[in-house]
Amino acid sequence: MKVLVAGGTGFIGSYLCRALAEDGHAVTALSRSPEETPEGVTGVSGDVTDHGSIESAVEGHDAVVNLVALSPLFEPEGGNRMHDRIHRGGTENLVRAAEDGGVERFVQLSALGADPNGDTAYIRAKGEAEAIVRESDLDWAIFRPSVVFGEGGEFVSFTKRLKGMFAPGVPLYPLPGGGKTRFQPIHVEDLVPMIAAAVTEEEHAGETYEIGGPEVLTLRQVTDLVYEAERKGVTILPLPMPLAKIGLSVLGAVPGFPMGPDQYRSLKFDNTTADNDVAAFGVDAAELTTLGEHLGVR
Repeated sequence: MKVLVAGGTGFIGSYLCRALAEDGHAVTALSRSPEETPEGVTGVSGDVTDHGSIESAVEGHDAVVNLVALSPLFEPEGGNRMHDRIHRGGTENLVRAAEDGGVERFVQLSALGADPNGDTAYIRAKGEAEAIVRESDLDWAIFRPSVVFGEGGEFVSFTKRLKGMFAPGVPLYPLPGGGKTRFQPIHVEDLVPMIAAAVTEEEHAGETYEIGGPEVLTLRQVTDLVYEAERKGVTILPLPMPLAKIGLSVLGAVPGFPMGPDQYRSLKFDNTTADNDVAAFGVDAAELTTLGEHLGVR
């Protein structure tokens, strides 16, 4: 198959491009940084917010995978309006280019909790993007993963950066809400084969999959694992959510500060699956890589 991966030089995209190429597919990575294209993959320059820059690149492919995304963990440069521009608008442009360019399969990487009426700009834009994909004339599949970790990912470094914002230079870690927010982290090398299967296997057309790893961890448990892996001691100090809200709201107005009210709101709800859909790909969740295994502490 001829497969175009939008966001193919990013964290998940690099793994997916390599996996598809190793399976014998002709893979094109669409990105704003084609010089970072993985070996064995064709790189092409394009910006999903500019339909004219991607139209010719998309044309003639059998499948398109949309991995272009902003992080929900930090407020994007340009503010939360960028979530709408990238996630909704970018998806709209890719879908339009795919429909006009003879593409048959479209695979969308969304997020758990995606909802046009959601609590954060990220979740709302992801929900609106899903609606665009479902209403298209393409054979589509949608993935809603929990947080994805692995070499090159940002989830592990996020926990350390969070401490640096609230308590730099001291062994105390004021975690918002005591770190009770729950995640279901999945390793990138466990997720990528499922995305690849949705690209090539007809049975996944028209399906939306909630995907998580083998265990549910609170933010506090994640933090403990990260610092245990580095053999550093840290004392968790519960930070009441009302205080975290005030702190992030005030600091979010400071130019360059990476978090704001939306990130506070995202920490108020869990990031876990209702029913982990990994079995749809012949996968036993218990056999997936745990965060502790990745960090070398279990």
